[in-house]
Amino acid sequence: MDWQLFRLAGFLSRPPGFYLLTLGMIISTALVPFGLTDIVTYVLSVAAILITGVVLIQGYRDTAAIHAKLDEIVLSLNDARNQVVGLEHADAKDIKAALKTIEREAENADNSAA
Repeated sequence: MDWQLFRLAGFLSRPPGFYLLTLGMIISTALVPFGLTDIVTYVLSVAAILITGVVLIQGYRDTAAIHAKLDEIVLSLNDARNQVVGLEHADAKDIKAALKTIEREAENADNSAA
C-alpha cells in the first residue's frame, strides 16, 4: 500500500497531476448553477484531502532524505558520536534528553574555548 500512496503523491505533486485536480475542481464548480451543490462539495472535499495527503507524504519523503544525509555526515566524521544516528525513531523523551545532552556539551565546549 505504501508504494501506491507514494506513487499517487508523486503523480499529484507534478504538473500533470496538479492539472488533473485543477480540472476536476473547475468542472465540479461549473456544476453549481445546475443545482449539483452536493457533488461539488464532495469533489472539492476529496480534492482537499488528496492535496493534504500529498503534502504530508512529500514532507515525509523530504524529512527521510534529510535524515539519511545527516546520518551519512555523522558517520563520515571520525569525531562524531554514532549514537545520534537514527534518533528520529526514538521516543519523544529520549530525543529531548539527547538534545539536552548535546546542547549542554556544546555549551561546555564554547565555555572551554573562551
